[in-house]
Amino acid sequence: MPLKTVRDIDVKGKRVFVRVDFNVPLENGRITDDTRIRAALPTIRYLADEGAIVVLASHLGRPKGKRNEAYSLAPCAERLSQLLGKEVVFASDCIGEEVEQLVARQTPGSVVLLENLRFYAEEEKNDPDFAAKLARLGEIYVNDAFGTAHRAHASTRGVADHMQVRVAGFLMQKEVDTMGKALSAPDRPFVAIIGGAKVSDKIMVIENLLTKVDRLIIGGGMANTFLRAKGLATGKSLVEEDRVETARELLAKGGDKILLPVDLVVAAEFKADAEHKVVPADAVPEGWMALDIGPESARIFGETIRTARTIVWNGPMGVFEMEPFARGTFAVAQAMADTEGVTIVGGGDSVAAVEAAGLADRMTHVSTGGGASLEFLEGRELPGVACLETKE
Repeated sequence: MPLKTVRDIDVKGKRVFVRVDFNVPLENGRITDDTRIRAALPTIRYLADEGAIVVLASHLGRPKGKRNEAYSLAPCAERLSQLLGKEVVFASDCIGEEVEQLVARQTPGSVVLLENLRFYAEEEKNDPDFAAKLARLGEIYVNDAFGTAHRAHASTRGVADHMQVRVAGFLMQKEVDTMGKALSAPDRPFVAIIGGAKVSDKIMVIENLLTKVDRLIIGGGMANTFLRAKGLATGKSLVEEDRVETARELLAKGGDKILLPVDLVVAAEFKADAEHKVVPADAVPEGWMALDIGPESARIFGETIRTARTIVWNGPMGVFEMEPFARGTFAVAQAMADTEGVTIVGGGDSVAAVEAAGLADRMTHVSTGGGASLEFLEGRELPGVACLETKE
């Protein structure tokens, strides 16, 4: 069922508690990437323009339940003020009488940003009393933080129990609708690309997707475990020995659906300047390690991707952070950019890869949630989504 959103309710003059994801990278107190703040702007602007009193709540980093000024959200308030072109009131705490009075003094259209929720250990514990204190700051609950929707924390789950109106922001709606359609009613052919280092991180994703996709491409370090499962020598490549049998079972279950690399870029050492060469997937030399898919694999994968109508990508094809081993990942990104189908990129490394390739703006959807998008692809219920109202 589609989620109810801020557009489906009357917010005029109401205090609206909005969970956003302002967990941005900081260096010396300065924001180095404001993507997550920008992603929340449509919801914040809409609510303010409709006359709501907007109360924003977020975490930042891992302050371990204690006040630590290095993790203050003050720089986010300053940046948000610049982006909105209006003052954002920064609260020095996220609960308590002073904060309640500060919010009570605001007029329709005002925007308040609370201090870091994780300055309290009760946030991650989903403490009922802490959730109740947060709930005093709003009459309506909006979750626009897909990146934390897989966490049952006080601000993502507990506070919703205290609000009769619980809806999604525009970012949350886009994430859930786009990925939900891909999994439930995709345009076909539907191709999934799964990469990254470990099979163990993505067993449930692969099992879930195998029941839905037409082709499943596997690359990255995890491909080595599948190649070993086929009886191939893998040299010094990363292999999860305790997952070889699981990989064998998945290969049997997937049959012709699963595409593995046919050639690999191997290196003598795990270094950017290491000696490296292209070898067939069944000819990895002893003492060498696979760090990328080879050019023939990139070509085959690219052809499969370009003919697809829906493509979901989670995980790089190699160690793309090192230039000699980035070509496979960038080839996948280019193939996705070239297709006319729906292209969805989820997971931190895949997002970093399409940005490094300069192709992020050519994807249909680049997810803001790493762990959340992974759990969504596994078919698991996300607590921060399940507590929101759906349309009849």
